[in-house]
Amino acid sequence: MKVTRIRQDVAPISGAIANAYIDFSHMTASIVAVTVETGDGRRAVGFGFNSNGRYAQPGLLAERFIPRLLAAGELPAHPDGGFDPAAAWAAMMRNEKPGGHGERSVAVGVLDMALWDAAAKLAGKPLWRLLADRYHAGAADAAAWVYAAGGYYQPGKGTAGLVEEIRRYLDAGYRVVKIKIGGAPGTPLAEALREDLARIEAVLTVLGGDGSRLCVDANGRFDLPGALTYAAHLAPYRLRWFEEPLDPLDYAMHAVLAEHYEAPLATGENLFSLPDARNLIRHAGLRPDRDVLQFDPALCYGLVEYLRILEMLRAHGWSPRRCVPHGGHQFALHIAVGLGLGGNESYPEVFAPFGGFADDTPIRDGMVRLTETPGIGFEAKADLYALLRRLL
Repeated sequence: MKVTRIRQDVAPISGAIANAYIDFSHMTASIVAVTVETGDGRRAVGFGFNSNGRYAQPGLLAERFIPRLLAAGELPAHPDGGFDPAAAWAAMMRNEKPGGHGERSVAVGVLDMALWDAAAKLAGKPLWRLLADRYHAGAADAAAWVYAAGGYYQPGKGTAGLVEEIRRYLDAGYRVVKIKIGGAPGTPLAEALREDLARIEAVLTVLGGDGSRLCVDANGRFDLPGALTYAAHLAPYRLRWFEEPLDPLDYAMHAVLAEHYEAPLATGENLFSLPDARNLIRHAGLRPDRDVLQFDPALCYGLVEYLRILEMLRAHGWSPRRCVPHGGHQFALHIAVGLGLGGNESYPEVFAPFGGFADDTPIRDGMVRLTETPGIGFEAKADLYALLRRLL
């Protein structure tokens, strides 16, 4: 089995939205199409892209990872006889030093997604079933829990606009939503806090006052005093989780916050390797009975590395059910179903066409059931497939 052709391009993920740290008006994504041939006349084309929040990686793809993959030649099969993305992953990472993970993990993750799409297509299975068969004793979940991520800061969008957005999510079948906080740069903390509490109160009114149906995301905006101030005001709401309150790599600050904030914390979407994930678990004071881990398999070197992260978590007493990947894409949705994770993020109104799921997977009571379409099912998401087809 070998990779015989790879094409790449750059697509925009643009929109007049912002979180507490960046705006997305110039955001881009890499897209790839990878052809895998089995040697017996069968072939499959897998598609991949990088998750939102990180820019396209055309240089790294063209200079290092695509040439290595094409030069790898025959790759060993998986023990089940099918195509094994782990062998291709090893070829891509040849001659790369440990550490310094940075953006190369994004480039590798783009190709890894396409390789898994191709592997499942060659097996004639949806990816969730292939993963369950290979790594979860065949036990896939019947459906995945998903929540609607939105509530971004937009010009001219006040509290009334936020409330209408949340109503649309509930009408679409979601039961839990997430909004942004901390998005008033340069504003005194007390004023920003008043604005955010007003946003939270307005959304809770739509949710019937149930804080367990609301998550808030600061995107790493606060220093420790700011995070502690917000935590003290958020505590009475008993929110589903308080996400990325601090710099994602400052584990000591997370440990202090966890001592003072009893409700769940969520973090991990900006950690892109097994060593970083392990240091988070070792040193950030996170609690395996309540906190949520959001490592994004499309950003952290792909599913091959994500499988190692899951193994590490089990060794440290964490259940895969505490994992709810960032990204809101179908790749992570298949992983959640096939490997028994705690759920998946969803972007109903932003990051098109990459956000959201296939057209034939509606949200019902906050749950998604995947189909038997072989691969990841990008072909069943019309707007995304129209973009990917230009690579063929």
